[in-house]
Amino acid sequence: MTTTQTGFRSQLAITVGDPAGIGAEVILKALADPALMAVCDFTVVGSRSVLEQTYQHLSDQDLSLVHPAHLNVLDIPIDLSMIQVGRGNAASGEASFRYLETAIDGTLAGQFQGIITAPIAKSSWKAAGHEYPGQTELLAQKAGVERFGMLFVAQSPYTGWMLRTLLATTHIPLRQVADALTPELMQNKLELLLDSLRQDFGITEPRIAIAGLNPHSGELGQLGREEVDWLLPWLEAVRQLFPQAQLDGLTPPDTLWVRPGQAWYGTANHPPAHDAYLALYHDQGLIPVKLMAFDRAVNTTIGLPFVRTSPDHGTAFDIAGQGIADATSFKAALQLAIDLVQYRVGQERPLVPS
Repeated sequence: MTTTQTGFRSQLAITVGDPAGIGAEVILKALADPALMAVCDFTVVGSRSVLEQTYQHLSDQDLSLVHPAHLNVLDIPIDLSMIQVGRGNAASGEASFRYLETAIDGTLAGQFQGIITAPIAKSSWKAAGHEYPGQTELLAQKAGVERFGMLFVAQSPYTGWMLRTLLATTHIPLRQVADALTPELMQNKLELLLDSLRQDFGITEPRIAIAGLNPHSGELGQLGREEVDWLLPWLEAVRQLFPQAQLDGLTPPDTLWVRPGQAWYGTANHPPAHDAYLALYHDQGLIPVKLMAFDRAVNTTIGLPFVRTSPDHGTAFDIAGQGIADATSFKAALQLAIDLVQYRVGQERPLVPS
């Protein structure tokens, strides 16, 4: 991805996420990179005590960590006696909820231009009495937006090609997907994707591949009726609405990811991949994304009035406190947030593979 232009420094908030998880560790590892610190002013929103305890616990290992004393921390004090590393609970859920609320409030007040969120545990939020499917929904609610989406972005380390995948539906049971999908929802997500490609990546005439829902995209109604009954008519209608975009589909889900895989790994003589992919449900989009880019994919929430990115991994309670968490995805989330802010404020050329 591109880097920043001299003379402009983004102001970004970083939330620690669940203090029982790997959030503090990947933050300390990622911010040890002087290249990131040189171009952006980061404020870590969380508990300084969690950062300090994490640093002390890991400092005897041969790790590259930034000392918390060198960080700008918006301190949210918590009772560490209630936090057990590796085990999320109501206390850790309440802490991570407060971190995010504080970061959102500061961003809406103009203190920050965007937020990078470390992972939270939805079960811990629920235990603390916060009934949200995830951080995305809280961000959207507090920002006052109803149209938002989860766009996953990753740049191939082999070819430089950039993968962009939007999910039409997100955190709902699989049996509810067919009922949740409607022409209105699909158009909403497509418009969000077109806006993001233009606003954040400078792509005004995009090529977008759209997945079918059923195996073989329904096989002309033999394997499911959604495609023939409304998805294909919807696709024909939006092609007329958005003539500037090449909308390809409905692509059978089992072949949708062949070209992205070839573009990601650099398979010889592969046909051109698309600028973005619209998947209809969570695993249809995220299994291939994580297969290709587990250690570097970034989730960015589109439709918000500010930038939000997060790494494409969870709290990793099973390895928390061991010093083995990979910060690659978190660093990618930091860099993408910097790039998106740069482009939005007109300080940088469109994002293209470098």
